[in-house]
Amino acid sequence: MGREAKASKVCPPCDNQLKADNIMEHYCASDFAIKMKIKEVKKENGDRKLIAAQKKKKVLKMGVLRKKDLKKLTLYIKNGANCPCAQLDNLGSNFLIMGRKVDQQLLLMSIHKWEKKSTELKFAIKYMKSQQCPTYHTVFQ
Repeated sequence: MGREAKASKVCPPCDNQLKADNIMEHYCASDFAIKMKIKEVKKENGDRKLIAAQKKKKVLKMGVLRKKDLKKLTLYIKNGANCPCAQLDNLGSNFLIMGRKVDQQLLLMSIHKWEKKSTELKFAIKYMKSQQCPTYHTVFQ
């Protein structure tokens, strides 16, 4: 009985609204943040694997990423093979992707469709440029 309920629950990185405080919170808790396009999505060992398009990526927070990570950027949604992620229904747009590096894997913590008109997003981007993250965000590591 519990399986059906689990399958329909939205993947945690996808279950967020395009709200400035939400974005900023994720930004501060993440190792990296990138504006990018996604070429394809695959399922692998119960995880969902997002392969970045080779087109230009805009790094908003480099964090622990190295240049070689950016060249072949692949992100994982842990145990995300079967949970819904509305953002990935249409790969035509740019995405704001935030995540952490864990054991050489880049884990997706948050994904938002990049909506140019969103005042919430504009506000969050301004915040990212000034990078006023509270110092306590290290507790999440």
